[in-house]
Amino acid sequence: MKIWLITGGARSGKSGYALDRARALGGGEVTFVATGSPGDDEMAERIQRHRRERPESWETLEAPRRPNEALARARHSTVIVDCLTLLVANALDGAASEAQALERSREAVTRTLEAAREREGNLLVVTNEVGMGLVPTAPLGRWFRDAQGAANREVAAVATGVIFLVSGVPWLLAGSKPGD
Repeated sequence: MKIWLITGGARSGKSGYALDRARALGGGEVTFVATGSPGDDEMAERIQRHRRERPESWETLEAPRRPNEALARARHSTVIVDCLTLLVANALDGAASEAQALERSREAVTRTLEAAREREGNLLVVTNEVGMGLVPTAPLGRWFRDAQGAANREVAAVATGVIFLVSGVPWLLAGSKPGD
């Protein structure tokens, strides 16, 4: 499976870029693996808004904690996982120490990459760069920042390409862009 990591800051255009590239690669046959969960009304509305942005023909699998299982049952060869950031946040839920937080995150990412290796096709992984700003003041915030950085590095290490979006502009950092 070809894997692309699509990264950048919040609202930089990552998801839109992934949707466009998935359309080009898979047309109407794309599986979207969603890692968000509606914990409050605002997040529920955000999820609904994102659903409306995707073609109805696309398969959507809700997998906030185990995208590896969704990958295993995805019907299509082009898959988007959106997003790695929420997967890491979900993995950290209830972590009692930095070591536990990092291990839970690593396990979730490793399981996802193992599931991807069992498939043919294209995988677009959307993620956030969260370590480019302030140092979080709370321990859980620092654990998350560090776990997210490690997760991004783990996926980038096996990726066909890494694309960084800034203000909606995709920059190829390594490898190739999806469809090249």
